[in-house]
Amino acid sequence: MAPGMSSIEKKAILLAGGKVRLPTDYHPPFRASRSTAGPGAGSTSMVFCFEGLRVKKAISREEGEFELVVHPDHLSLTHHGMPFLDIVEMQPTIYHCPEQAFINLHQECIYDCKFCTSPRLPRDTTKNLDKEKVRRMIESALENPDLKAIAITSAVVGSPERTSEEMLEVVRMVREMVGPDMPIGVEPYISRLEDIDRFREAGANEIKLNIETFDKEIFRKVCGDMDIDNILRSLQHAVKVFGRGKVTSNIIFGMGETDENVLEGVEDLAGMGVVVSLRPLRVNDINRKPLIEALGEIEPMTPERIIRLSKAAKAIYSKYGLTPLSYETMCHRCRCCDIVPFADF
Repeated sequence: MAPGMSSIEKKAILLAGGKVRLPTDYHPPFRASRSTAGPGAGSTSMVFCFEGLRVKKAISREEGEFELVVHPDHLSLTHHGMPFLDIVEMQPTIYHCPEQAFINLHQECIYDCKFCTSPRLPRDTTKNLDKEKVRRMIESALENPDLKAIAITSAVVGSPERTSEEMLEVVRMVREMVGPDMPIGVEPYISRLEDIDRFREAGANEIKLNIETFDKEIFRKVCGDMDIDNILRSLQHAVKVFGRGKVTSNIIFGMGETDENVLEGVEDLAGMGVVVSLRPLRVNDINRKPLIEALGEIEPMTPERIIRLSKAAKAIYSKYGLTPLSYETMCHRCRCCDIVPFADF
C-alpha cells in the first residue's frame, strides 16, 4: 500500500479497477450477490469493507486485478500483487446491497441505454418478479435484523405508464407489509408527472429519477429513446412532492463529458434540491460493444477523476445546504458503487 494513501483514494482505486480474485479454496461466510440492476448487473459480487467504507466488487476464482489474501485471523487485499488493504471484511447483502432489500422487478426494457447491462443479461439470470414473488422476498427480508430500508426499481416493460402502475401496486403492498416506519425508495422512469404524486401517496419516502448524463449530445447517443427535458421536469416536480434531500438522480461520468459539464449538472440539480449520485462508468464484457459503437473508444476511468469530482460535488452540496446523509434508501445509503460525500469523506 502506498504510504499515506487516504481511505477515499483506496476506494477510488477499487471503483476504477477490475475484479477481485478469491483463492480457489476459500469459501465466503455467506452467499455472493448476483445483481440484475446497477453497475454490477450480471456479475457475481461481494461487498468489501475497510476503514469505515465499503465497495461492491465483482469476484472471480480465475483472475483479478485485486486478490483476497486469507490469514489465520483476518483478510487482506493486494493490488497487482502488492499489499493494498491490510484488513478487509466482507458484508452480506440482503437483496442487492447491504441493509436494504433493493428489488429489481424486470430487466427487459423498451429503452436501449448503451451503458445499461440489465436488458442485455442472458435469460437465465433474469428474475421478472411479480407481486407474489416480491411479497415472499419482503417476508424473507423482514426476518433479517440488519434490514433498514426497502427500494423498488425496474426496467421499463411495455411502456413507462404500465411499469409505473406495476411499481405502484408493489409499493402499496410493501408499505402495508412493513408498516409506517420502514423507509421505502422508488426508482421509476416517469412519463406522467401525476405518477410522482401517486408514488408518494402509495407510501414511498424517496424517489430516484435518473438523468444519466448532463451532456445532451451524449444523452442522445446513449439514451436516445428517452427524453432528458421530461426527466428534468420530473425532478423539479418530485422535489415539490417529496421534498429537498429526498429526490436523487444518477449522473454517470466517463462517457466523454467534461468535468465542467458534470459539475454543471450537479449544481443545477442541487439548485432544485436534488442530491446526485455521481457514478463512475463501469465498462464490462456486456456493455463494452454498444458503448463503443455509440461513443467510440472509452477512456479508462481514473481514481483521480473520481476523487476530484466527488470533492467538487461536496462543495456544491454544502453551498445549497444539502447532503447525501439525508437519504435513508437506495444508493446514497448503500455507498457501494460511488464515493459519497459526507459519508465517505
